Amino acid sequence: MRNPVQVTNSKNVYGQSLMACAVQVERWRTVAAEVVRGWGGGRDCVELVRLGVSELITNVARHVENPRCYLRMTRIELEVTVQLFDRSRQLPVLLGHPPDWDAEGGRGLWMLREMADDFGCERTHRCAGKIVWFRCAL
Repeated sequence: MRNPVQVTNSKNVYGQSLMACAVQVERWRTVAAEVVRGWGGGRDCVELVRLGVSELITNVARHVENPRCYLRMTRIELEVTVQLFDRSRQLPVLLGHPPDWDAEGGRGLWMLREMADDFGCERTHRCAGKIVWFRCAL
């Protein structure tokens, strides 16, 4: 796999512009896992980040008209925060109760929110869009 061009690359920050599409999800899951492993992340953290990156990118590919987005991962002490910025101001709908497990969709973000140490979404102020993010322990 060819290494992606990194927009932000420091000891504690990884950032990359990308086009959200289903055929690239596994690539970004792998990249995110490599970043977390490089930061000393354990197996549980790596798997949660893989799941979360997959869910966030897939949601952009499915629900956002403009697939251009930005993946940003930061390490602060023993925590990793994963953020995906996209160009839609429509915040995701998050169920307050367990989803219908037989439904076509609606499970991913609920599961991510339940598994992560922290989870959120907010509209951006500097440009039209939103950020969906989660945080977990290394």
